[in-house]
Amino acid sequence: MLASLRRLGHDSHMRRTLCPFLIWLAVAVGGLVGCTQFPELDAVATPGVATAAYPDFLPLGDLLTGEVPRASAAEIAAVEGRVGALRARADRLQRVSIAPRGVDGRVARLRRKAADLRAQ
Repeated sequence: MLASLRRLGHDSHMRRTLCPFLIWLAVAVGGLVGCTQFPELDAVATPGVATAAYPDFLPLGDLLTGEVPRASAAEIAAVEGRVGALRARADRLQRVSIAPRGVDGRVARLRRKAADLRAQ
């Protein structure tokens, strides 16, 4: 059926009518996008950002050939304290049961069944 429609010229007619429409649609969408108003970004800046004390940039050569920075004993102690606090929090969170009632029994049965299957 499709081959007979092509022989009759229906395919070329569809191309002739669809192509100008697609071109018109692309131009219309492009024109609408080009007329879009963008917000003023300076107006939404947080007060004080322009006058904030930012660190100076360092030359790349100094960074590549300079001394390797080392953490001080106080910085190491602060990080290790934070690590200990995070590990303690992780341990507390792992002990909390978030499963609905009855799920713990099913999980225990499934674990026993899995152990039995592994033993076979």
